[in-house]
Amino acid sequence: MIGCSCPVCQSKDPANQRLRSSIHIQSGEKSLIVDTTTDFRLQCLRAGIDRVDAVIYTHEHADHILGVDELRPLCLRQDSRIPLYGSARVLENIRRIFPYAVHQPPPYKGLPQVDLHEITGTFRIGHIGITPFELPHGPRFKSHGFIFNEGRGPCLGYFTDCKAVPENARRSLKGIKILILDALRKNDHLTHLTLSEALEIVREIQPGHAYFTHMNHEMDHATVSAELPRGVQLAHDGLVIDTQQAKPRDS
Repeated sequence: MIGCSCPVCQSKDPANQRLRSSIHIQSGEKSLIVDTTTDFRLQCLRAGIDRVDAVIYTHEHADHILGVDELRPLCLRQDSRIPLYGSARVLENIRRIFPYAVHQPPPYKGLPQVDLHEITGTFRIGHIGITPFELPHGPRFKSHGFIFNEGRGPCLGYFTDCKAVPENARRSLKGIKILILDALRKNDHLTHLTLSEALEIVREIQPGHAYFTHMNHEMDHATVSAELPRGVQLAHDGLVIDTQQAKPRDS
């Protein structure tokens, strides 16, 4: 946090040096991004990402969409427009903030070029099936969580920026291989799951492995990690998960 001198903000532990929450999904030849954060450029450089076939958005808050402009070198490299998937509200905000990116044809070469696709139900990108779930992100705002299916059944659930996981989503997540779940801090919060709330959801769903994400600076990685049960851990920047190796937890 800017201007903060707390132990986590001053920590030398790389796991405490967190950029905004996002994931890169590589499956076969397909390269997908969930949320182009305000740190998207640095995240791509760190991870060596040189191709993006599509971007999926959880919601339109600034820390999740403002990296759209950084798609420009990828559009140039791929010589193609990149499809963006999101709710009607997300897409309207992208149109408003980045009108030059959605314009066809682009005003001039070198701009990001994107096509907008509204999420209205389960959809596919290549061989990857993606099922959206509407989530409460506070009392008056909605975000989306997603379950990814590679053809052998659900393998990954990504549920960040939420205050609860509704019952229909919990049923679909039951016993999933990998669950990535919001867990902002220990104390109560209006729009995000707390650590104890996230642990309660994990106990019910019983995923093969659970990773908590979107932690704030009250969550020291080493300290909190030592308190977590087997099969649950805090995510960290640069974490790589192989869903082919992950095994579902016995339910």
